[in-house]
Amino acid sequence: MEQFTTLTSTMVSIPIENIDTDQIIPAQFLKGIDRAGLGEHLFHHWRSNPDFILNQPAAEKARILVAGDNFGCGSSREHAVWALMGSGFQVVISTGFADIFQNNALKNGLLPITVDAPTHRQLQEVIADNPEQTVSVDLEAQTLTLPDGQSVSFPIDSFSKKCILQGIDPLGYLQSQEEHIAEYEARHAARVETIE
Repeated sequence: MEQFTTLTSTMVSIPIENIDTDQIIPAQFLKGIDRAGLGEHLFHHWRSNPDFILNQPAAEKARILVAGDNFGCGSSREHAVWALMGSGFQVVISTGFADIFQNNALKNGLLPITVDAPTHRQLQEVIADNPEQTVSVDLEAQTLTLPDGQSVSFPIDSFSKKCILQGIDPLGYLQSQEEHIAEYEARHAARVETIE
């Protein structure tokens, strides 16, 4: 997992509510467990429309997707997160995420940022006014800074924050604690033997 600390990027907007994981990455692309190439199929069916936002030149350098409410609902496929990341997105901003999608995102290093409705509207206006404008994300400070300098805080649980800042997934975090686990087991050997 790549380390994430700060990001300054342009944005693209897909303000549709209830975008489900089958729309993000259709089922026909779920046959493998390898992430490679999934980004090419992000929003596969929607990309058949030449006017779709991700087919536009402005989308090529955007690392932030501003999505409608309840983003990532539907099935629990981790491939949806992999497809977004494979297409270059590092952050998704919405007024709300489906729980399983949000957990999958955090475990893979895609940062889901929840904002209130007025901030979401303001982001849409920024994109409509000038798609070249950038916003900045600071994970350590848990802030999203808009082009006008306004700073908005966002929530994230402390464990996910620590993992993403260090660039490790939950398993990697456990493995990094191996020395402490061994010390604990050595101090409590009798108790460990009893459990076994």
